[in-house]
Parts: sequence; structure tokens; C-alpha cells
Amino acid sequence: MKTLCSIVILICAVVFFGCASKKPQTAESKPTTPTMSKPIVTPDLSLAAKVVSVNTVGRFVVLDFPANQMPKLQQRLFLYRAGLKTAEVKITGPQSENNIVADLISGEGKVGDTVRDQ
Repeated sequence: MKTLCSIVILICAVVFFGCASKKPQTAESKPTTPTMSKPIVTPDLSLAAKVVSVNTVGRFVVLDFPANQMPKLQQRLFLYRAGLKTAEVKITGPQSENNIVADLISGEGKVGDTVRDQ
């Protein structure tokens, strides 16, 4: 009977210590390697607007910018239509709330064109 108890205790000890040393790795328990890094998130501070009015005779456009994101006077921006650059404008003013006037330097603008600084 003593040998049977000894064998059972020995088998339990082997099973317990054998299972305890082989834990499955989860996402939290995997070792961090130098190649794994957290993504770097940076805010997009570029200017973006829409053309709301075009005057072809005077060669200027009226641009509508989001609140708190107005360009500087004399700043040059680009007009895009369907992802293609169609014109270059220079901010001249005047400004009224979120709208500002820009002179067409080259190309042509249409209502709905996207305005970006890049």
C-alpha cells in the first residue's frame, strides 16, 4: 500500500510540475522583441478646404476652411479635382468667418474642388 501511495504521489508531482512549466503563450505573455514596436500616431496639421465660389473674370476663388484652421495671407495652396492638381492659388483676403478669398495663380478652379497645402 505504501508503494501504491508513493507511485500515485510521484505521478501527481510529475503531472503538476510538467504542466506548470509548459504554459501556452498568449499575446500578453509573449516576450517583446526589438522588432515589435508600438505605432507612432501624429496629428495631421495640414490645411484642407473646399472651393465654394469661383470668379473666372476676376481670377479668384472663395475658400471655405474648417473652424480654427485658416491659412496665412500670401500663402500658396493647391486645388485638386478627383485627386489631380488643377490649380495654384495665393491667399489674398478678405476673410469672412470661415471663408477667405484666394487669387488663381495658375490653372482653373471649380466649385467643390479640394484645397490643400501639399
